Amino acid sequence: MSIPQVSAEDSGWRFAQCFGDKGEVEDITEADIISCVEFDHTGDYLATGDKGGRVVLFERNENKKGCEYKFYTEFQSHEPEFDYLKSLEIEEKINKIRWCKRQNAAHFLLSTNDKTIKLWKVFEKSLKVVAENNSSAAANGASPPSPPPAGQPIPGLSSSLAPSANGGAGAAAADGTPYLRLPRMTYHDTIVAAVPRKVYANAHAYHINSISINSDGETYMSADDLRVNLWNLNISDQSFNILDIKPVNMEELTEVITAAEFHPVSCNLFAYSSSKGTVKLADMREQALCDKHAKLFEEEEDPSNKSFFSEIISSVSDVKFSKDGRYLLSRDYLTLRIWDINMENKPVQTINVHDHLRSKLCDLYENDCIFDKFECTFSGDGKNVLSGSYNNYFHIYDTDASQDIVLQADKSAFKAKKIGGKNNKGGAPGSGGAGQAGGAKGANGGGAAGANKKPLIDTENIDFNKKILHASWHPRENTIAIAATNNLFVFAAPGTSSSGASSAGASQGSVPP
Repeated sequence: MSIPQVSAEDSGWRFAQCFGDKGEVEDITEADIISCVEFDHTGDYLATGDKGGRVVLFERNENKKGCEYKFYTEFQSHEPEFDYLKSLEIEEKINKIRWCKRQNAAHFLLSTNDKTIKLWKVFEKSLKVVAENNSSAAANGASPPSPPPAGQPIPGLSSSLAPSANGGAGAAAADGTPYLRLPRMTYHDTIVAAVPRKVYANAHAYHINSISINSDGETYMSADDLRVNLWNLNISDQSFNILDIKPVNMEELTEVITAAEFHPVSCNLFAYSSSKGTVKLADMREQALCDKHAKLFEEEEDPSNKSFFSEIISSVSDVKFSKDGRYLLSRDYLTLRIWDINMENKPVQTINVHDHLRSKLCDLYENDCIFDKFECTFSGDGKNVLSGSYNNYFHIYDTDASQDIVLQADKSAFKAKKIGGKNNKGGAPGSGGAGQAGGAKGANGGGAAGANKKPLIDTENIDFNKKILHASWHPRENTIAIAATNNLFVFAAPGTSSSGASSAGASQGSVPP
């Protein structure tokens, strides 16, 4: 079933912001490519990680009307390493970032590359400088007295510790001994500091693809291709293996773990996806090692669609829970599936994101694009789902699959916004104006496309170098952050306001101080 496509101008979604160098794709430095993006639990902060091992944080700009963000801080999370035992280079690329629930003025977040997970504390630190001390006495020409011979008392000691009458530096006691002036510190500046509180290393033999913080606020899990480990946030030197699918004979290996996620409400449940196209739900109460899943979510492929590429395109690249934990969202190369965790036999919805690419699978295999891993996410209210595509397009679907909103995170968006801003100064508030004009041009490839009822996506001219792999949805509002190569785009829907109150002290958890 074909889902009706809706352009940006008809949907009301508008381009809001773009961070990063806006040069051509060919001129982009590899280290600047964004590899993950994540809102915190309040939506007031946004984090991105890149292939250069850096983490950049943005905070909400409360001085601006609408949902806008500004730079907060940047720090180097991981450095390139070399495993001498395996003669293997370990990239500094940030694979995942997860925010811990906030308990005080500081922020805590987990970041991981292929091998090492780090817990970072980000906080505002006041810098103080020495305002005045005895150095002013030297400036007045006075010199400190020479020390007395050993064993003799210091003359005028008691009087020298007394405050001077005029309080000025360089004043002296009756016997000529200068008063001792204690240094006085004054506020100079406030900086945002980032320090690693814990480093969780040497627990994964294979590349880490997922980290997920438990709803209990005390534990988190990390997953690689064959194992899932459970950690306590306060203990960095040991973890507990809760899933191991490694066969005794590696020649018998038939599947790998591709993603893992904790249930947002029940701390004993977690879901993990595999390269075989399945999503499994495990219950840690049943047994210590969850080799036997509690539930299996799998949809049999239509035999008429089977091909050489079937195993590759059926591999699930991402899995996410809805906020209430009732539904699961999984993404493979061609489709999005929404599952009810109480119904295993078939998904509630199957959405064909890349149906137009079925005829191009051979070309996609040759240029390795068939192995691209697209992420997916639920909206904060659970009524919409989001996933990316090529040509920097991304799609927002209703959970009942009634419409497909097509947007494009491309330079045309902010160029058109500038043009539209001049042409639509008289537009009514919330009517879209510049943002809708920009979005329409980005999605339709021109303003007339909607009128001519042409497809919003030109399936014959796709740039496979431009792709939206990573995205995050604001937990409380219709605001989304999109990673497009080295740029971070922010899009917002009408009604999105900047009144999101931060609940810094409301959340419970256990994070090292």
